[in-house]
Amino acid sequence: MKFVRNVIPYRYFVWLGSGIACIASLGLWWWHPLIGATPVLVFGGLTLLGTLDYFQKKQAIRRNYPIMAHFRFLFESVRPEIRQYFLESDTEHIPFSRNQRALVYQRAKNTVDKRPFGTLINVYEEHYEWINHSVNVQHIKDCDFRVMIGEGNCEQPYSLSVYNISAMSFGALSANAIMALNKGAKMGGFAHDTGEGSVSRYHREHGGDLICQVGSGYFGCRNPDGTFSEEKFRETAANPQIKMIEIKLSQGAKPGHGGVLPGAKVTAEIAAARGVPEGEDCVSPPSHSAFGTPVELMHFIARLRELSGGKPVGFKMCLGHPWEFFAICKAMLKTGIHPDYIVVDGAEGGTGAAPVEFTDHIGTPLHEGLVLVHNTLVGINLRDKVKIGAAGKIVSAFDIARAMALGADWCNSARGFMFALGCIQAQTCHTGRCPTGVTTQSWLRQRALDPEDKATRVYHFHHNTLKALGEMVGAAGLSHPNQLKPHHIVRRVSVNEVALVSALIPYLQPGDLLEHRADHPVYRLFWQMADPDSFAPVMTPT
Repeated sequence: MKFVRNVIPYRYFVWLGSGIACIASLGLWWWHPLIGATPVLVFGGLTLLGTLDYFQKKQAIRRNYPIMAHFRFLFESVRPEIRQYFLESDTEHIPFSRNQRALVYQRAKNTVDKRPFGTLINVYEEHYEWINHSVNVQHIKDCDFRVMIGEGNCEQPYSLSVYNISAMSFGALSANAIMALNKGAKMGGFAHDTGEGSVSRYHREHGGDLICQVGSGYFGCRNPDGTFSEEKFRETAANPQIKMIEIKLSQGAKPGHGGVLPGAKVTAEIAAARGVPEGEDCVSPPSHSAFGTPVELMHFIARLRELSGGKPVGFKMCLGHPWEFFAICKAMLKTGIHPDYIVVDGAEGGTGAAPVEFTDHIGTPLHEGLVLVHNTLVGINLRDKVKIGAAGKIVSAFDIARAMALGADWCNSARGFMFALGCIQAQTCHTGRCPTGVTTQSWLRQRALDPEDKATRVYHFHHNTLKALGEMVGAAGLSHPNQLKPHHIVRRVSVNEVALVSALIPYLQPGDLLEHRADHPVYRLFWQMADPDSFAPVMTPT
């Protein structure tokens, strides 16, 4: 036996055994025809597979383990599902925990979202956060919390909900998903960001309020050469559904990285919405061609405000080099022009597809980016004129409350509303094989997503989340989430020590940057490096 094992390794036994079984089955079939050809076909197929594995040269594991290697591939292919359904804990964030998803599903279905027997979170774990409650609890009857954007600066200011659908393009999402989101936004009176893919006919189907995003590809407002077209933008922005204009500088999932929608995926409908040729690659460059300096960005904002008929105009960004944002702020001071709002997208934001290194290691997380943007606007005395939105894994009322306490005026969510549509976090968004029809252009797959039913879920998710936010704010003794401040949030810094966020994060006072009172190294060093006429630093950072 030892001799056989040395000459014929165990890893070949399944392959060779299949061959022997095939020959034996063939003999039995010849001896007794009633046995049939099925065993011959089964063992013959396995023998052929093993032979192909042994002689192919592309995969070493198949050469060394004929037939058996395929079991590894099979188990590897279902590993995410096995982990998600059988091994993952309820609080494990990869990227959203089962508890987070369950909360969205319950609120979207308008079912009970209560939990028995206490929290599943370790409240003595470092970084655990909570809001201190008040004995003077407020009962808030109307939880339709809003913030006015563009007031005093625009002819058409907009009353925006504090929780809205973040940017997701038609093409990234299916037609049925877009229709469901927009109808849900219409039912709930909140806004739906189009994403850089522009306004499609599915966005216009139900008349929900839209935030029209202008990306570096200028889809929906571009010339044939890919440059910005004032005429086409004016035509697009004239749509009464469009309430605000958003210039996309970067997004959290892949800041500094452009994108390409392959020509094979550029259908007639996508081509019509984006203003590109059908069947040709749709390129989204990593940077804009309509402006090249902070001052030019300010003039571009003013021009879009004029072309849109006085609608609020702002920009979305994931914070990168601090001196670049400081340069934008200095351009506001130099030109007297400022955006009506800034959306801070955290690096924890998601997208259909992004390079792993960009997803994991490029861009500033939401909390740090949000605090710096808020502080800078306070430090130059423009915080009351420029509103701030926040986006990045915001799916619960506490997520909204924490972001608003740190400095946001409102919040956006993409994946939260995807869960409301029925997304199960299969993480196949980039393959076109979304099991729930949310992120696919396959007609057969997206037909499973009923826009009427899912629109109701989108509405309920938004409504119930704001209701929970109202209860949380009221428990803190406040009447509106815009009253939340850093001192309302408590963070555990060790097993035996907690601190108010206001004591952990440096906050600037009005005019600190203008009067050179900001002592924190980030503001003291990088503010001096910022140039309103260039995104490049005026000196090398140390």
